[in-house]
Amino acid sequence: MSLTIIICIITAIVSVAANPRIFQGMPHVPGLQDKLSFIPYVIKREGEWYRFLSHGFVHASMGHLFINLFVLFQFGLHTTSIFTRYFGQEKAGTLFILFYFTAIIVASIYSYFKHQDNPNYTAVGASGGTSAIITSYVIDGPWEWFVFPPVPAIVMLVGYLWYSNDMAKKGRDNIGHDAHFYGMVYGVAFIAIVSLNLNPQLLFDFWGQFILGPSMPNF
Repeated sequence: MSLTIIICIITAIVSVAANPRIFQGMPHVPGLQDKLSFIPYVIKREGEWYRFLSHGFVHASMGHLFINLFVLFQFGLHTTSIFTRYFGQEKAGTLFILFYFTAIIVASIYSYFKHQDNPNYTAVGASGGTSAIITSYVIDGPWEWFVFPPVPAIVMLVGYLWYSNDMAKKGRDNIGHDAHFYGMVYGVAFIAIVSLNLNPQLLFDFWGQFILGPSMPNF
């Protein structure tokens, strides 16, 4: 069983156990959601630093959980394949775990400093990690077309970074746009640094594809 599937299963189990609204009638652990959520105000005052990671295993609703698991499954398998191809099978698993979990943590740092004195701010979900692993698909094939939205991968990346930054500034909803933005930024940085240290061929291949430009979509 792949690491991606194992992480998906663990995330689903913890999310269901922590939030009774995900599956009505399923047994849950009272107070677990609050204990695992990302609450900068509590982290600063109680020193519960584990929340930087634990919030990636709990979700607000079935839709929230489904979207993150779908992205994690689809792009996580692709990321592992890329790491295996360029860095070797022995390193691929370790790199993927390091990549995904550090992305959840790093993507939350900005929100921590932004909301550390706000007792009403709470965040849950693996969006920082899932946003990061999408970047591996972009770097591996910058002009590969997404089915939805129907644009080249690198256009989607730039557009989503702009959208996340803009929505974070407006603050009109309860979505963690900051985590999406910094998750993607971290994803690009992580892959670039690992490639420079282990196998620069990944970056050379990216540049070679990038300068060729887009082709017609083949859905």
